[in-house]
Amino acid sequence: MSFHREGRATLVLTIILSIVIWWFFNKFWPAAIWLGYALIAFLLITVLQFFRNPSRPAPDIDEDLVIAPADGKVVVIEKVMEDEYLHTECLQISIFMSPTNVHVNRNPVSGKIIFNKYHPGKYLVAWDPKSSTENERTTVVYQHPKASVLMRQIAGALARRIVNYLKDGQEVKRGAEMGFIKFGSRVDLFLPLDAQILVSFNQKVVGNVTEIARLNG
Repeated sequence: MSFHREGRATLVLTIILSIVIWWFFNKFWPAAIWLGYALIAFLLITVLQFFRNPSRPAPDIDEDLVIAPADGKVVVIEKVMEDEYLHTECLQISIFMSPTNVHVNRNPVSGKIIFNKYHPGKYLVAWDPKSSTENERTTVVYQHPKASVLMRQIAGALARRIVNYLKDGQEVKRGAEMGFIKFGSRVDLFLPLDAQILVSFNQKVVGNVTEIARLNG
């Protein structure tokens, strides 16, 4: 287990705030210093658990399998029209990430990045169906040998920063880090209609571990 680099600035601010809290209680309310220590412990534990980055080596499995790009719960499995890039009917699988989940995002498949675009937008709650097209988001399309796979990082009501490390034309490996979303959010996958779905509605999934689907090509 390690601490993700995206949390370094937040950790520094938390430490500074912790010092201020300790100073305030020590100077103005020493009888309740225990409350100050409790607040400091809560802040530090919250930040450390949110930005935790567990080691998860890429799985040695069939390359046609799509792996969960994030920890969370499956909240959508449905047929939809994808209008941004693929312009065709797809199977959409959405994973809701609560503030207690690991928020590292990983490549669901290996392949070439053929589309990568950031969209500013609203901050609707992540489980709102409109969040996929109206919220702040980043859309990435992977060209796998058997199909194009679209992945969308979506900000939620609390998430106000999406990080995407990918570049157009980049060759990537399944399971490698591709980004990070802060404080509760959602990830959508758009797969071809002939993909074999391997998860169910409300199922909890683990990034780089759970098999989401199989591409049939």
